[in-house]
Amino acid sequence: MSTPSPAPSSPGAAPAPRLDLVDVLHGVPVPDPYRWLEDADDERTRAWSAWQDEAWEAFAATLPGRERLERRVRELMATGSVGTPVHRGERVFRTRRDPAAEHAVLQVQDPGAAPRTLVDPVALDPSGTTTLDGWRPSVEGDLVAYQLSEGGSEESVLRVLDVASGDVVDGPVDRARYSPIAWLPAGAGGERSFYYVRRLPPEAVPADERQYHRRVYLHRLGTDPAEDVEVFGEGMSRTNYYGVWTSRDGRWLVVSASDGTAPRNDVWLADLSASDPAAPAFRTVVAGRDASTSAWVGRDGRLYVFTDLDAPRGRLAVADPSAPEVEHWRDLVPQAEALLDDVAVLDGPELPRPLLVVGWTEHAVSSVTVHDLATGARLEGARGRVELPGTGSIGGLVARPEPGHELWFGYTDATTPAHVWRFDARTHELSLESAPPGAVRVPPVLSRLLEYPSPDGTTVRLQLTVRADLLDADGVPSAPVPTILYGYGGFGISLSPHYAPDALAWVEAGGAYAVANLRGGGEEGEDWHRAGMREHKQDVFDDFHAAARFLVREGFTTPAQLCVHGGSNGGLLVGAAATQEPSLFAGVVCSAPLLDMVRYEQHGLGATWSEEYGSAADPVEFGWLHAYSPYHRVVEGTAYPAVLFTVFDGDSRVDPLHARKLCAALQHATSSDPATRPVLLRREGDVGHGARSVSRSAGLVRDTLAFAARVTGLDLT
Repeated sequence: MSTPSPAPSSPGAAPAPRLDLVDVLHGVPVPDPYRWLEDADDERTRAWSAWQDEAWEAFAATLPGRERLERRVRELMATGSVGTPVHRGERVFRTRRDPAAEHAVLQVQDPGAAPRTLVDPVALDPSGTTTLDGWRPSVEGDLVAYQLSEGGSEESVLRVLDVASGDVVDGPVDRARYSPIAWLPAGAGGERSFYYVRRLPPEAVPADERQYHRRVYLHRLGTDPAEDVEVFGEGMSRTNYYGVWTSRDGRWLVVSASDGTAPRNDVWLADLSASDPAAPAFRTVVAGRDASTSAWVGRDGRLYVFTDLDAPRGRLAVADPSAPEVEHWRDLVPQAEALLDDVAVLDGPELPRPLLVVGWTEHAVSSVTVHDLATGARLEGARGRVELPGTGSIGGLVARPEPGHELWFGYTDATTPAHVWRFDARTHELSLESAPPGAVRVPPVLSRLLEYPSPDGTTVRLQLTVRADLLDADGVPSAPVPTILYGYGGFGISLSPHYAPDALAWVEAGGAYAVANLRGGGEEGEDWHRAGMREHKQDVFDDFHAAARFLVREGFTTPAQLCVHGGSNGGLLVGAAATQEPSLFAGVVCSAPLLDMVRYEQHGLGATWSEEYGSAADPVEFGWLHAYSPYHRVVEGTAYPAVLFTVFDGDSRVDPLHARKLCAALQHATSSDPATRPVLLRREGDVGHGARSVSRSAGLVRDTLAFAARVTGLDLT
């Protein structure tokens, strides 16, 4: 292990005056000395940010192997990508990114013709800051609705193009962030329309609520969006998100509503053959239950209900659409030991009987089974299971919208970029449909799934990847190695095995990369998620700290060689790690984080997350939040690890103010030598919380890995 080089000296302290500001919340004094850093336009914030920019650039210039690391990351990203095919009659739509491209493009392929590009974000914006956020072909496949946003804002603008000509024929429609698109079939006289979700106009709501107040609308092509008919959402929660789905024949409309990111939603069903599409007569499928549910009407006329109601690992039920309520549901695929992830129906005339293909996850690893559609019974023997290419993760199961005998899904694992596979139910054969367009040399690594106990005795799993030649016969490094420990632990999101250029570049250089499947995630079902939310959030942090101790105890690494990394909710995780267990880690990479948990609801999309974390407006829930809020856990004179905050000025989900405030607090409080354990902030403009170009991604990975290498002693020269 090489000795970390010192950081460059900085010209004096950052210009960060501490305010004597104390809020009293529910009788508790809450100091907030860096409140002024919440305002990005404040002259003091501008001066402070400029100082941080200079400090980061000076430090980054000393990092050895940085350019070589970026080249290797780009090589590993040069697989490109190809999406799962979406069929509309004989046309096939999919996304594709060529190895040298900055963004994926949307393509269409007609029978006997080569694929052609419909939407290319870089052609529209050569700067690379425009992203394709979503797309949906019409029922007939002659039109595509697509959504673009600029500068990382995720503020999607919706347009419709004609597939044959490539011309935009409708739009722009703004305020369509996170909007699903549900097309209706062509009507009399060729009228075209779709349901979508849009926020109310800014003049109709208070200024601080303009990012909320969504509604479901019906839009007719060629008409002014201002004249779109609102069909759902009035009088409901301002922070609701809506889903909308229509059957291929246009008869059935399904609308779902969830309050923010709450792990529960309500669902309604309307028969459009019995009511005006502009005024659907909705019937409740499920409402007021503490569960997540989706529903659709199949070609066989049954209502299918995918739910975790009374089944935290998921179940699939069926009912008659004329009696869709919970009491009429009948299990088709009951809850099992594995998590029910996805289903697809194959009911083509070539098959002796209609089939149901079911995707599962067990400890974050995917499997696929085949069932009789009528009864839900799994087929006997080998025909009841699809043998996957390896031990990894699959994407969604995608079948044709009309009756068929084949389906497609993506597959990836630690060393395999996403390939698209085709399953033919006639022969029960699985074949490779599409490989990524670029070939890369992947390092020889070994991935293992390990188990360790959390302090309360809960078993937690951890995925560890390390270069095979560094392991002894027992699968343990012959000497501890620099290690990155990554985690998320929230919102029911699962961290499944997948191809990750950042992890592979780190492991190839001689490090170990560990991913902890913490409570709060979805790896073990909804119970696992709820065991790490609200009043149980500290258990997530305890799981993470236990992962670090496990890696040290088992000889994989040492505290001096360990760097933790997380983003968004994972940024909160590693912020808590830095402030609760500072001696356990040499470094922290904290990206786009939530860190001031007392005021998080007042910024970005924070108000939509109170069901996950709790609300500071409630005295009990304030107690949970204040107890672990990283910004409020900083103690002067503590030897904190090296910390790198990475933030993005276009981030409209998590405001960069969180990172600014904790960065200032740690720079003031730490007793660590800033030459060897600095606290730094790296910021970017024109990018946001989500999608970004390949160049921007490679640059961010280069800097975070180079920082981690410096503080853990990994030699990149």
